[in-house]
Amino acid sequence: MEMDLISPTLFSISMYVYLCTFIVYLFFLANRKRYIGIAATSLISGGLFIHTLGLIYRWVETHRTGYGYVPLSNMYESLIFFSWTIVLIYLLLEFRFKQRIIGTFATLFAFMAIAASSILPGSDATIKPLMPALQSNWLAIHVITCFFGYAAFAVSFGISFLFLIQHRWEAISGGIGWLPNTKTLDEVNYRSIVIGFPMLTVGIITGAAWAHYAWGSYWSWDPKETWSLITWLIYAAFLHARITRDWRGRRMAILSFLGFIAVLFTYFGVSYILSGLHSYASPS
Repeated sequence: MEMDLISPTLFSISMYVYLCTFIVYLFFLANRKRYIGIAATSLISGGLFIHTLGLIYRWVETHRTGYGYVPLSNMYESLIFFSWTIVLIYLLLEFRFKQRIIGTFATLFAFMAIAASSILPGSDATIKPLMPALQSNWLAIHVITCFFGYAAFAVSFGISFLFLIQHRWEAISGGIGWLPNTKTLDEVNYRSIVIGFPMLTVGIITGAAWAHYAWGSYWSWDPKETWSLITWLIYAAFLHARITRDWRGRRMAILSFLGFIAVLFTYFGVSYILSGLHSYASPS
C-alpha cells in the first residue's frame, strides 16, 4: 500500500537541526559564552522533540499501511533510532555533569546517523511487511536495549577522544582551558559505559530469547552474535578493570575506543561484509 509519509520529513528536519546545533556547539567551544551553551542545549532539545514526533508518525504510518510494527526493523529505521538514542543519552549526561562540550560529538554522530540512512545500501524509507522472523514482540525489546547501549558507547567514544587530547596537552602545557580536565572526562566516560553495558547485556539476552523463538536455538555463533559477544567482553573488561583494579585515564580511554570499533563492526560490518542469519535484518 503506497502512501505519502510524513516521518521522513520530520527526520530530515531533525537532522538539519542537529547539524545547526553542532555548529553552535563549535561556537561554544571557541568562546565558552553561557548563552551560546544554553542556545545549543535548547536547539538539540528541539531537534529531539521533532525526532520523537517522527518516530511516533513512523509507528502510526506502519499501522496505516496495514503492517503495524514498531519501526525498528531495517537499516533505515535502526539508523534513525540510533541517532535518537545518542541525543537522549547525551542530554541525560549533560543534565548530570553539566559538560556541554560533549554535545559537539553527540550532535555530529546524530547528524551522521540520519544522513547515513539515506545513502547506505539497503536503507530505504519505504514501509514494507516484516518477514516472519521479525514478527515478534522480542524485536522491539531487543533492538531498543541494544541501541541504548550503542548510543552510550558512541558518547563514550567522543568523551574518550576529548580525554586523549586533554591528556596529551596536560603533559605538555598544563592542559587545554576550554576542555574539562582529564579527571572529569574519565568519570563521565565511566558513567556512559555504566549506562551502556547493562543495556547491551539485556539486548544480548533478549536476542537469545528471540533467536530461540525464530530459529529454535538460543545461540548459533552467527557473526552478529559473535561480534556482539566480543563487544560485550571489551566493555566488561573496561568495567572489571575500573572496579577491581581502579584503572583510570588513558588505558580506559583506549578500551573505550576499541569497544566502539567493535560496536561499529557489529552494526555495519556484519550487515555488509559477513553473511549469516542476521544478514537480512537491520543491525541491532
